[in-house]
Amino acid sequence: MDVRIEDSWKQELAEEFEKPYFKELTDFVREEYSHHRCFPPARLIFNAFDLCPFPAVKVVIIGQDPYHEPGQAHGLCFSVNEGVTFPPSLQNIFKEIESDLEHASQSQGDLSEWAKQGVLLLNATLTVRAHHAGSHQSHGWETFTDVVIKTLAEKRENLVFILWGSYAQQKATYIDATKHLILRSPHPSPLSAHRGFFGNHHFSQANGYLTAHNKTPIEW
Repeated sequence: MDVRIEDSWKQELAEEFEKPYFKELTDFVREEYSHHRCFPPARLIFNAFDLCPFPAVKVVIIGQDPYHEPGQAHGLCFSVNEGVTFPPSLQNIFKEIESDLEHASQSQGDLSEWAKQGVLLLNATLTVRAHHAGSHQSHGWETFTDVVIKTLAEKRENLVFILWGSYAQQKATYIDATKHLILRSPHPSPLSAHRGFFGNHHFSQANGYLTAHNKTPIEW
């Protein structure tokens, strides 16, 4: 199947694109986009991969589901289009950056610059129907993104996997902690951020690990 995704990822995931579940997933997504308003725009479904080629990945941040209101989602977890009001979780991420790194966070919610530096901003589910959170879960996206995590964990070394919340932390089973740094904490949602997200120092820990392994740190 010809999937419009960045070339290095296309090569790494070629076998996955030929599996029956992926064809079923593709058929489902096409049907949804043709009959309902869905996010992100179709051309941005694989934006996280397009901005961060496989060999360039240094950090993986795992989200769950795209934002489901108009103008927000553009294919990067936790990120919103420029000019869009920061969702609460993103506000809390920026607060932790300011506390952890002692500098002001960026003034807009588009995290594309992180992606271009090697941060794979990966939602477990890559699409959603407007106004219906979780509406595209359990149709095959999770199978696909689990393979993405496994492939990175197996074929690369010294990556940082940032797992916020219980859902993301389940993915740790695919990651060899002797080869990679796994950072866990509660989710940045207002419901849980005060239970250990604030003060987790994940951004400085990630950069310290990258520096120790002769990689350029991220400008968060």
